[in-house]
Amino acid sequence: MLKEFKEFAMRGNVVDMAVGIIIGGAFGTIVKSLVADVLMPPLGLLLGGVDFSDLYFVIQDGTAAGPYATLIAAKEAGAVTINYGIFINGVISFVIVAFSVFLLVKGMNRLKRVEEKAPAEPTTKNCDYCCSEIPIKASKCAHCTSDIAA
Repeated sequence: MLKEFKEFAMRGNVVDMAVGIIIGGAFGTIVKSLVADVLMPPLGLLLGGVDFSDLYFVIQDGTAAGPYATLIAAKEAGAVTINYGIFINGVISFVIVAFSVFLLVKGMNRLKRVEEKAPAEPTTKNCDYCCSEIPIKASKCAHCTSDIAA
């Protein structure tokens, strides 16, 4: 059983998947910072100083009655809130990640197309009499024994 586990764990696709998950986690941190620290402040400024992370709806007041200045203040008071601003940030993060992955895949596909060569010379042809596939250099069909024109 230990031998089987070792073979499973060391398969190329398992290791590749592990590397992908680790890189994905690091990429997620970068995107989160890009959204929170770079994109959202100017977007909030354009929308009149709105900070999406502070957009929330109070369902039930906490120990201290609202209104609350910030989401943190509402949480500290024990209020029950729907944090739709954090959801908006999550959606924006997802769109950025999805677009980044799209650009990455598009670039990889472009590289693959460049690497693709012209189609290889055919190695087989069809017999004119029995339509069987035979080697290109054959002068006699192996299936029907007809002479093949060169």
